[in-house]
Amino acid sequence: MSRILVVGGGIAGLSAAWHVRAQDPRAEVTLVEKDTRLGGKIRTEEAGGFFLEAGPDSFLSRKPAVVRLAGELGIADRLVARTPRAGGSFIAHGHALFPFPEGFSGMVPSNLDSLAAHPLLSEQGKRRALQEPSIPPGPEREDESIAGFMTRRFGEEVFRLLIEPLVSGIYSGDAAQLSLEATFPGLRELERRQGSLIPAASGSGRPGDTPPSEKPGSRPLEAGASRLAFVSFPRGTEELVHALAARLDSSRVVLGVGADSAGPSGAGFRVRLGDGSVREADALIVAAPAPDAARLLRDLDPELSRLLGEIGFASSAVVHLAYRQSDISHPLDGYGYLIPRGEAGPLIACTWTSRKWEGRAPAGTVLLRLYAGGRAETAGVSDAELAAMARGELAATMGIFAEPMLTRLHRWDKAMPRYSLGHPSRVAAIDERVARHPGLFLAGASYRGVGIPDCIESGRAAAQAALARLAQEERKK
Repeated sequence: MSRILVVGGGIAGLSAAWHVRAQDPRAEVTLVEKDTRLGGKIRTEEAGGFFLEAGPDSFLSRKPAVVRLAGELGIADRLVARTPRAGGSFIAHGHALFPFPEGFSGMVPSNLDSLAAHPLLSEQGKRRALQEPSIPPGPEREDESIAGFMTRRFGEEVFRLLIEPLVSGIYSGDAAQLSLEATFPGLRELERRQGSLIPAASGSGRPGDTPPSEKPGSRPLEAGASRLAFVSFPRGTEELVHALAARLDSSRVVLGVGADSAGPSGAGFRVRLGDGSVREADALIVAAPAPDAARLLRDLDPELSRLLGEIGFASSAVVHLAYRQSDISHPLDGYGYLIPRGEAGPLIACTWTSRKWEGRAPAGTVLLRLYAGGRAETAGVSDAELAAMARGELAATMGIFAEPMLTRLHRWDKAMPRYSLGHPSRVAAIDERVARHPGLFLAGASYRGVGIPDCIESGRAAAQAALARLAQEERKK
């Protein structure tokens, strides 16, 4: 009987364990998670009839992993789309809200007429953006920052006011340091192939591989993403975690115990857990964040551990505020708004949750969610300070001065991987080191995508590779 050990009980690890169980019921799969709960950054809490998403609030259905997994678990019929809103999303500037320009596809403003008429942009900024079709491709280079690429294509003003807020929310980092090749590889390829991004964006609606708004550090609302379908579950994203947990053998799930070290054991691995016990495995799937993976694999491969340790992580926070509907005069005619750099300290977005999703707040109330992090760290800001900043932002931008019915904060310390310049080369070097240890596999947001569909797919791929490896070894016997 094959023994597969999965380290990490987030969505990538759960996906890996489920896929092993579904594909080979004879395999003995054990999942260990240092936290006392499964799901990682997927967490939905209920308080007084309000459903609070501590991390992701939706899934991008264009990437099929979530829908496929929901079908396998028998809960696809519970998927719900966000409530249609004609107002869409907004950009805050000087505490005024401006509708997001029509025609944004991913990060690319594909509707030049909408851009040319937008009141947020200066005439100079509009003229520069409209030059994009005539801007030649940049020089060939190994990697380029998102800021460098998008400023080169559309100009500084469009990048600063429209594109940077999206980027900052998606990847919790400074766009000047984030790798274009690791985040939106399709954009550079389009530039090489046809010179301009706009014709492709206008024609396909999908110029690049746009990550979804699903992690603590990822884009908290979908400005201009009308072509994309964002879905969730009636009682929040954690329904997916509960469905996975219910279908795994509880005796094979070890909670509250971390994995301390891993080493070779015959043709497999020996993993020492935090409680002093030892687990033997023929295949080891490490679905923990890169810093945890680095510590776990330090003795097995110091160079692999060093490379994993080079992947940076950012902290973020979510502030939930609930009000009586009668205390809010704003029409809430959309999904919420993004906040450009320098406008509101660490706050980068506000989602009008109860307008975005049905059933997330009791009748006669409004639930709002403010997101902090991205280009500004939150680690040095206290809970009280964050709550005060959130209330101050709502007062200044939306005219909400009432005392909230509910205030709830969720913090994520060093929880969001930053795909900094050189990330693709770093991941390639990590892959090369992992290949030296047959039976070892990595999964999760640290490597090739931060969205929940990406994490699910990485767990599934790791499970498939592990099963194929063990089947090959079995045939040799």
